[in-house]
Amino acid sequence: MSVDRETAQRGYDHAVVHYSGEDDLLAVAVPFLAAGLAADEPTIVSLEPERAELVRDALPSSARVEYLSTGDLYARPAAAIKSYRELMAGFVAGGAAGIRIFGEIPQAAIDTSWDWWARYEAAVNHAYDEFPLRSMCAYDTRTTPRHVLDDVARTHPFVATPGGGHHTNAGYVDPLAFLTDRRPMPPLPIELTAPRVELADPRPVEARRAVLATAPVDLPAAEVDDLVLAVSEIVDNALRHGRPPVRVRIWAGPGQMVVSVHDAGAGPADPFAGLLPADRSTGGRGLWIAHQICSEVTLHRDETGFTARLTAGRPW
Repeated sequence: MSVDRETAQRGYDHAVVHYSGEDDLLAVAVPFLAAGLAADEPTIVSLEPERAELVRDALPSSARVEYLSTGDLYARPAAAIKSYRELMAGFVAGGAAGIRIFGEIPQAAIDTSWDWWARYEAAVNHAYDEFPLRSMCAYDTRTTPRHVLDDVARTHPFVATPGGGHHTNAGYVDPLAFLTDRRPMPPLPIELTAPRVELADPRPVEARRAVLATAPVDLPAAEVDDLVLAVSEIVDNALRHGRPPVRVRIWAGPGQMVVSVHDAGAGPADPFAGLLPADRSTGGRGLWIAHQICSEVTLHRDETGFTARLTAGRPW
């Protein structure tokens, strides 16, 4: 394959695309993808179906573009990072000197679980930097909330504009600073009610039993089992690496469960904990497991300590 020297020298080139209509989207996507095809680079599109079809129709029918399903790929941030890293490692092993990806986070994920996708957008600047990758992340300004666009501005080093424009983003924040910043953790609706269970300094086995005893009957057994495992790991982390007291609270309602684990410590030292694999000695293994299997994981630091909130079941 031919070498895109700008990509290879730069490492990961992570740009945002703001669009407000089909023409805006295509004016950025088509030149970007066409350049990748001309350079014989692996070229990937990961858009929701209707926009993927727009791009497919705008490119030559012979274009060797791989289209990925956003529903499968963007189920969870840690899983998306793992999948993309495996995909890109395969391309590089096959001789690719440049890779191009044009994608978007599904609107449903933005609406229901943006916090951990904001952490994803920051973390990938580190997680993908070993690859000769250029990617563009598309955000529809008509449907994307203002607070999300603010985070997007802080997590993308570059801004892409129609006709091949590519500009340095003055609002970009280093991933370490973004991930260690104290982010708000608004309560989920169910958290406005009294918890079903509160435990003080429980052993992991006690936390597991409490989750099983509280699980609603309409929550699939597999999701309950996943939550049991995640809670056990997070409680173990809190006891091993946090500071007492450790408090566990459990809420349950039709088709959903929320568990918060709080301790008085500062939380994991690794800002990428949960999104990238970690050794048990660092205190991040439990968060890595939870990020792989929970419906959502929210992390919060404040003057009282560190909280991990784990959810299972339907969107909130």
